[in-house]
Amino acid sequence: MVGMQSKKIGLLLALALMASALDPAFAFIKTKSGMFINAQGKEVFFKGLGLGGWLVPEGYMLHMPGFGSPSSINAQIEDVIGASNADQFWKKYRANYVTRADIQLIASWGFNLIRLPFNYRLLSPEGQPGVYLEEGFAVIDSLIEWCRAHRLYVVLDMHCAPGGQNADNISDSDGFEARLWTETANQDRTVEIWQKIAQRYANDTTVVGYDLLNEPVLPQGYPATELRSLYMRITSAIRQVDPNHIVFIEGNWYGTDFTSLTPPWDANLSYSFHKYWNETSVATIQSYLNIRKTYGTPLWMGESGENSNHWFASVVQMLEENKVSWCWWTHKKFETITSPFSARLTSGFQSLVDYWNGQGAKPDQTFAFGVLMQTAENLKFEQCDFRPDVLQALFNPDFLTRSSPFKKHEIPGTINCVDFDYGGNGVAYHDTDYQRTRWDVYTPWNTGEQYRNDGVDIEESRDDGGAKYSVGWIESGEWLNYTIQVKSNGLYDVILRVASPQSSGKVQLLMDDLALTDPISINKTGGWYNWDTITIKNLALQSGQRLLTLKFLNGGFNINQMEFIKTTDIEGEDRVPFKFELGQNYPNPFNGATRIPFYVGQKSTVRLDIFDLRGRLVFSDVMEGNGAGSFFWSARDLENRSVGSGIYLYRVQVGQNEKQKKMVLLK
Repeated sequence: MVGMQSKKIGLLLALALMASALDPAFAFIKTKSGMFINAQGKEVFFKGLGLGGWLVPEGYMLHMPGFGSPSSINAQIEDVIGASNADQFWKKYRANYVTRADIQLIASWGFNLIRLPFNYRLLSPEGQPGVYLEEGFAVIDSLIEWCRAHRLYVVLDMHCAPGGQNADNISDSDGFEARLWTETANQDRTVEIWQKIAQRYANDTTVVGYDLLNEPVLPQGYPATELRSLYMRITSAIRQVDPNHIVFIEGNWYGTDFTSLTPPWDANLSYSFHKYWNETSVATIQSYLNIRKTYGTPLWMGESGENSNHWFASVVQMLEENKVSWCWWTHKKFETITSPFSARLTSGFQSLVDYWNGQGAKPDQTFAFGVLMQTAENLKFEQCDFRPDVLQALFNPDFLTRSSPFKKHEIPGTINCVDFDYGGNGVAYHDTDYQRTRWDVYTPWNTGEQYRNDGVDIEESRDDGGAKYSVGWIESGEWLNYTIQVKSNGLYDVILRVASPQSSGKVQLLMDDLALTDPISINKTGGWYNWDTITIKNLALQSGQRLLTLKFLNGGFNINQMEFIKTTDIEGEDRVPFKFELGQNYPNPFNGATRIPFYVGQKSTVRLDIFDLRGRLVFSDVMEGNGAGSFFWSARDLENRSVGSGIYLYRVQVGQNEKQKKMVLLK
């Protein structure tokens, strides 16, 4: 009876695999002419997300001290709750970390691939060659089935190889040596495990391929040929049972150095590099592009992240312009701003951390078990904080050039200062430190590490009378943009909520790039978290969509909220107090074309005249203005002839009012 049941299950699995192979959405992906292609010969571009932290916990993700490897984390947990309770914790942890619903959400965000990091111990017990754990394979089987249902491909990534492919916590090494290289038995076992994996998934078209070793680092004195030799052994073992799947080859030194790994030794192979904490120019990946050009082998940027949204968007743009598929790290962590989901740690978790750090007494086992089980419960996606700004950076093609609303801001109303627009540095905001570009020097892009992953420094405000989060570490010249909707014409009072230990701060409000207020001084409030209000009276606002800028002329204070209160209702545009402002052209100096911004407080005819330094009229234009507007000049005269380099005067007239400024054309 048991045998018959096994045959039925095997038949159903075979039918499912046959169905997926016939589905045009899923067929074996191959490599050809520097591309990934499907069965129809069409290029497939991967936008992937890693499931780091699920099957390979890391200390920094759980905010746990010490070495931070999966084994050391488990030892710390067993120390406070015992082995049996630890098993219960890990079952709940895994069950909640990644679910079918998580996969469905990931697909809905726009990803089409999952990279699954796993520890070899999931599939085969340590020190027991030839023994395999069906329950471990069942975890992978479930993930593949969920991905198949939601049209996501899968790459299986051996994140922790026998002995450790590097000496770090991420490979679950002993922390002293990368023993995959120093002990031949570990290499033999790695080859054996990969062949077992390939045998099981040889006919599964949801699986794209096998990422053989995550971020290998050869010990000192071991040549790069050692890495090539092991890769070739693993590939050969896989090909004995699986001719279908791609093998992904990561370089030495954490996936960055491909010395001795060319030329490729297999026809269905891809080189996979990782990118962290460096510049975002194409020069940083040029050596990899050269490999693709020389050998026709496709590239995969298999892991990147842990930086600001601006850096994320810049890297993705650069990769996509160079037709390099990518995969981001990672979908969920505890108390994070760099992943789409942030799980919350319980209040009692700190007492465990204090004990592990040697700074507190050992907690009661019942208490510790309750804390850890609640921590695992908090991993459910519906209990996590969602970080939509991360996804905007990865998927919005205009992120670096055009801002878009983070939230709907209606005036009259209250705007929390941390709810500035989506967009990169210089687009939605300007902050002095907005990304990390050195691996050897840590530069925080968000010093407070709260709420959002942009370059703006955000922390909890500790303000019972204002917003939960505040903008801090403000430096002179920084600014924030907000897309707002003014519901009706009128005079408004604006109340700013600020805290400052000094009286040096100055702030200014701009509307549609033109000054709405004079500079506003920030008086001393008694400390960074002693909050007070500043009221600006009688600002004339016109209905419609506007761009509000909060400009920090002098830094040294915190701010968390702006409240707009309507004091006088003005019916009809003709009763809006007349206001006319002329902005500086941009760019300036310019080469080829420039824009000249203006603002008029009501419907008006606006005239532009441009003169050379001799006073001769070079160009004119007329438009109807109402609120913010701009003229466009392509450096051509009235007869559409190109004009020469030099200084030009531009004058804008609205009725009897006129203003003028200078601009510089450089060709």
